[in-house]
Amino acid sequence: MSVSVAVGNGVAHVRLTRGRGNPIDLATAEGLLAAARQCEHVGAVLLTAAGPAFCVGGDLREFAAAGDLRAHLDRVTGALHEALRIFTRLDAPVIAAVRGAVAGAGLGLVGAADLVVAAEDAGFVAAYTGIGYTPDAGVSWSLPRLVGPRLALDLLLTNRRLTAAEALAAGLVTSVAADPEQAAADLAERLAGAPFGVTKRLVRAGAVASFTQHLDAEARAIGEAAVSPAGRDGVAAFLGRRS
Repeated sequence: MSVSVAVGNGVAHVRLTRGRGNPIDLATAEGLLAAARQCEHVGAVLLTAAGPAFCVGGDLREFAAAGDLRAHLDRVTGALHEALRIFTRLDAPVIAAVRGAVAGAGLGLVGAADLVVAAEDAGFVAAYTGIGYTPDAGVSWSLPRLVGPRLALDLLLTNRRLTAAEALAAGLVTSVAADPEQAAADLAERLAGAPFGVTKRLVRAGAVASFTQHLDAEARAIGEAAVSPAGRDGVAAFLGRRS
């Protein structure tokens, strides 16, 4: 098994378990898809990886051994991309903890997360053009939105490596911690009980909606939130100076 899933206290713990860089082969892509399907009704998702590196991208040894490489890659990307679609449309926040190498499709997993905690030793590189490939795992979509189109092109074309500090400054990760798994787990536990789905959808919709359309969507959303049980209780708690 190359991907494990455990659910507790409203948090789904999804972990890459291949080790040695956790390269994404067909079994891992299918494991991520199966894991994503188990996360549809949780409060938060915690994405981690075993070993000193988060994910080095596709399993090039498996690709090289494939009899029909095009058909094989279609199966890998089909499963992986469907997993990413599910993760990105979840109401629950997806929080990734990364250390060591993050390359290729590993960047796609980072791009699909809502919050990313990186270890101080984490390094981020696109890697695709170095082997004559083009991006997958949504990297050419998420990277420009996270760091801007010019830096995204620089990273994709030159394979320049970003350190954790540089990734934080660029907006690729949200924090750097000595123990990213623990920091991310604490964050997931804290966020698991709150309804964040509408806020996530507003942020993502804002990337394509006009300002006027987005203001209308915000007005509808805050009106609905204000009269919901969570909204009413939240205001009462604030005014009553309780949690």
